[in-house]
Amino acid sequence: MGFFTLLVLLSWAKAIFAYLVDFNLGVENAFQYFILFINPFATTIFILSAALYIKNKKASYITMLLLYTVMSILLFSNVTYYREFTDFITINTMLGAGKVSSGLGESALRLFRWYDFVYLLDLVILPVLLLRKKIKMEEKPMRGRFAIAITTCAVLFFLGNLTLAETSRPELLKRTFSRDYLVKYLGINAFTAYDGIQTFKTNQTRAQANENDVVNVEQYVADHRVKPNPDTFGMAKGRNVIYIHLESLQQFMINYKLKDENGVEHEVTPFLNSLYNGTDTYSFSNFFHQVKSGKTSDAETLLENSFFGLNQGPLFTQLGSKNTFQAAPAILGQKAGYTSAVFHGNAGTFWNRNETYKRLGYDYFFDASNYDVTAENSFQYGLHDKPFFNQSIQYLEHLQQPFYTKMIAVSNHYPYSEFKGDEAGFPIAQTNDTTINGYFATANYLDKAVEEFFNYLKDSGLYDKSMIILYGDHYGVSNSRNTELAPLLGKDAETWTDFDNAQLQRVPMMFHIPGTTTGGVQDTYGGQVDVLPTLLGLLGLDTKPYLMLGQDLLSPDRDGIVAFRNGDFLTSDYTVLHDVIYDNKTGELIAEPTPELSETIAALTDKVKLQLSNSDSLTNGDLLRFHDAGLTDVNPEDYNYTKQLPQLEAIEQELGAGSTSVYNQNKNTSTVDLYKTKTYKEYNEAK
Repeated sequence: MGFFTLLVLLSWAKAIFAYLVDFNLGVENAFQYFILFINPFATTIFILSAALYIKNKKASYITMLLLYTVMSILLFSNVTYYREFTDFITINTMLGAGKVSSGLGESALRLFRWYDFVYLLDLVILPVLLLRKKIKMEEKPMRGRFAIAITTCAVLFFLGNLTLAETSRPELLKRTFSRDYLVKYLGINAFTAYDGIQTFKTNQTRAQANENDVVNVEQYVADHRVKPNPDTFGMAKGRNVIYIHLESLQQFMINYKLKDENGVEHEVTPFLNSLYNGTDTYSFSNFFHQVKSGKTSDAETLLENSFFGLNQGPLFTQLGSKNTFQAAPAILGQKAGYTSAVFHGNAGTFWNRNETYKRLGYDYFFDASNYDVTAENSFQYGLHDKPFFNQSIQYLEHLQQPFYTKMIAVSNHYPYSEFKGDEAGFPIAQTNDTTINGYFATANYLDKAVEEFFNYLKDSGLYDKSMIILYGDHYGVSNSRNTELAPLLGKDAETWTDFDNAQLQRVPMMFHIPGTTTGGVQDTYGGQVDVLPTLLGLLGLDTKPYLMLGQDLLSPDRDGIVAFRNGDFLTSDYTVLHDVIYDNKTGELIAEPTPELSETIAALTDKVKLQLSNSDSLTNGDLLRFHDAGLTDVNPEDYNYTKQLPQLEAIEQELGAGSTSVYNQNKNTSTVDLYKTKTYKEYNEAK
């Protein structure tokens, strides 16, 4: 037990050292620090206890030392890997160790630090101490009952650790949107075991899938596809595509005016309102998010692929590093010559974006490492929106046109913290929920940031060459808070129902096409799964080769059914939640539906189930690997998200006069200075 205890304490000390020195786990409070400091114990004790069952003393000590060595090497491997990739080693990474080492190349030696002896020195000292009998081996083997008791204690300790973790981060093992969270709450050993289980499950499903399984999905897509609207098909052909991610913005914020404590009304999103109501924008008043636990990444999954996220956990983190995709970046890149890029002022590993984007076919991914992020211009989810858009220009201007880009703004993210200093000033709502109170101010900040970016697009000449798509990814105010929100929406909290919750799942969806005059607010019902076929239609591209589960939002033939990931759904007439039917016109529950209505709802329910089941078949079976869409398979090894600006500059130099980047078309002069920004205080002073 003396040697056992020594190894447990050494393993704990190494883990804590790594947590505090090498890993950036985003520990936010004393409770999380407490969990961090106890999480190495359970798995370490459990693993080492295996050696206690061995009766032969030498074999027992050697086994214990070998297990300890494996854990130490696993930890140190994660430390060095993290230094290069800001991520943790998965089972798939281990299985492809050759690819990892080739990715490091000659820079591998630079990953080591002078203090790394802390992780490895005892692996040399301990065997020497055992051989020289400085650590004495106990002659008497441990009783089986005692070994069982040690193992049982480890299991109970882990359950306690998991309970505390779930208290701080609910559904930790279901909503595994960041590997950082698993390590922070459960430790490296538990993360590796969990990843192994998930990998096994995924591989089993994938292994059992075959070419025949994709036939049913192909037939569903063929039957479900609708003809594009001839009036809008090809309307934006050849234009740049710029997605603007409106973090957590709900549809009710559009055209909303917040009253301050003096009764004065303040328009929350004046610029977005001008876009939404303009004839150069196809806006959708009945557009719903369709995400589940993957939240933001689920929205990206839906928009990029036209299929749903997973019913349990985020697709980006569970399958993003494994599956085959035939996504928008690959389609536009191969079929229309688009350059693709994502801009995001947070860590690239968040939601496993750094790996998933490669498989989606994104040429470039500019994450936080490409930005000047400071304590003053950022918060826990990354760079604030105004500096984010501002700093993105230095990369955007070097992309070859036409380009397909996604700008992921984050400032309007829970907990909607009140701005300080010169950005403060927009009224705070007066409710009993501080989260709701700050939501309007952060939304106003997002609105101003988007307006500044649009001004840059106009001044740089990009505006008239582009189609700008603005979308809300998911709700900002959760259902549990909606009764506090109700009075601000002119509703009674006492009579608030699940129907009201469902209606609040609307999010903004706008296709802004400068120069168009036939746009306006559309009342058709749709969801995020419908965005990709709509986009391809506007660009004049045929959707038939691709397995897309949505329908063109602008097609007059679409069915107008909006499925939620849990099987609930809406149409223009009805909202169906867990088999409970509501009338959309009155909001009233239909307690006794007629036989005809019951038959109608049953048919709609079958359609929703069929759409969701086909999505699950596609993702869990990785069926796109069997579907010939006329695309070259995306190879993630072809993408390198480091030193990207030199890559872009090299392309410009190679193309010479044929370069279509904004930088070259502006006579090799940067357009960064065209971006103008003001604080909230400066806006008010200008007024």
